[in-house]
Amino acid sequence: MVPKVIGIIPARYASKRLPGKPLLDVAGKPIIQHVFERARQAKLMTDVLVATDDEHISKVVSAFGGKVVMTPTSIQSGSDRAAYAAKSLDAEIVVNIQGDEPFINPEMIDETVQALLDDDQIEVSTPVRRIASSEELSNPSVVKVVLDENEYGLYFSRAVIPFLRMMQDRRDWVEQHQFYKHIGLYVFRRKFLLTFTQWDRSPLEQAELLEQLRILEHGHRIKCVLTEHDAFSIDTPEDLESLRKKMRS
Repeated sequence: MVPKVIGIIPARYASKRLPGKPLLDVAGKPIIQHVFERARQAKLMTDVLVATDDEHISKVVSAFGGKVVMTPTSIQSGSDRAAYAAKSLDAEIVVNIQGDEPFINPEMIDETVQALLDDDQIEVSTPVRRIASSEELSNPSVVKVVLDENEYGLYFSRAVIPFLRMMQDRRDWVEQHQFYKHIGLYVFRRKFLLTFTQWDRSPLEQAELLEQLRILEHGHRIKCVLTEHDAFSIDTPEDLESLRKKMRS
């Protein structure tokens, strides 16, 4: 029997840099609608829903035909919000889809889900993409990951990893070594998602502000799925304007 796969898009109204981000208009639609419609194109998910703490977001999602689960405002992280929604779902696999990536590629979602369908020992998977420029490599907003020989994540960091000690000019690093960018999409076994989100925030997680490090610090593994697709998240007003320009073109 094929496992039931549910996509959850956590959507929080409060944002320090972009309040009400899920509802901001891009090309005539709110960001959350772009994400929802792209996610619905993935072939391996049975259903997609939005998990939110805000009535405005709930009304907008319902208006364009999306399903909504209301969550407490006290929940801070996307994984915690997804876990809260997943408690009441009949699904074996849960896909945590970032609510601020309107260009998310449905094929990338399917690639990452497929890893769990192919191997029932994998608890969580996430996509990674080769870094192609020194600008991207040096950007702390781009999370880097190093992989073992079986393509499991050894460590995730905002810093450049690995450090090429024998090369002084970082502009040449991407030509001499394969660096990987982490894309913030997660596919969980539902049982593992509910367990992982009950653990306290770990020291490395608090240092880097990367919740996937909590998984590694507890001795579990994250399968990294190599993809050719990329993602563009909206974190600042500049990101939003850049996105609007891309959509217009």
